[in-house]
Amino acid sequence: MQDEYRQAAGVAHVLPGPAVAPGTQGAAIDWWLRFLIDPAPSVGLAAAGLRSGRAPCLRAGAELLGELGAIDHHTRQLASVEPARFAHRDDEWWARVSYALALLAELYRAPRVDGSRLMRLNPDDGAAQLLALANADEVADLVAMRDLAVKRLLPALPPGQVVSGPTFEGSADLNADADLIVGGLLMDFKASQGGRPRSDGTRAAALSRADLDQLLGYVLLDYSDGFRLDAVAIYAVRFGHFQTWPLRELCTRMAGHPVDLALLRKQFAVLLRR
Repeated sequence: MQDEYRQAAGVAHVLPGPAVAPGTQGAAIDWWLRFLIDPAPSVGLAAAGLRSGRAPCLRAGAELLGELGAIDHHTRQLASVEPARFAHRDDEWWARVSYALALLAELYRAPRVDGSRLMRLNPDDGAAQLLALANADEVADLVAMRDLAVKRLLPALPPGQVVSGPTFEGSADLNADADLIVGGLLMDFKASQGGRPRSDGTRAAALSRADLDQLLGYVLLDYSDGFRLDAVAIYAVRFGHFQTWPLRELCTRMAGHPVDLALLRKQFAVLLRR
């Protein structure tokens, strides 16, 4: 499966410059892809990071979420963003917003944030200073990955309801949220550069066992099959490669025999709850 994936993906089309921070960059393109695909994505992870108070960015983050319409002015509760309202904004704005949301979400996810660029902000700084934290190379890299996704990913998506950042019934037992579900397809975005550079400077895509286990873990956390998943996928954003696997076929191939997915979900729930 790894060989098949590597051969199908080909070489990376978008490689980052030396000034690009890879971890945050991967999360940033994740946000931008959600804005492209989901007509009403949640920014709940970024808001959770902001509420953590782990960086001096409360005013800046709240101002940005307010500008995005992510805070209901009447109830002061978190609301979904409507990307269509910002269709007139240029690519640089979208890139910087996506990067800022990635930084805020890291406050929720990362065990340590003392090296975060958010620490450069002062408590009185606003959204403009937060958006300025992405450098020019990172903005250009995000735009290039977005352009590739418009060509390679968007036309390949199946029809159906879109849920970005979905959580599952089992997320109460194991804190986990996926990238995207479209129809019955569960998708994960990978912004890795691939393996080590080859003699000609190109890189090959990499598919680890952990990548597949991550997808299957999300599937198993859907204890009651609430999302009616029938396939999983990885979109390698730097390669422009969209790889899908029918779910039952994938399980059978990985296990070496047919799998009772409903039973496996029950066993997984028991394992986690113990």
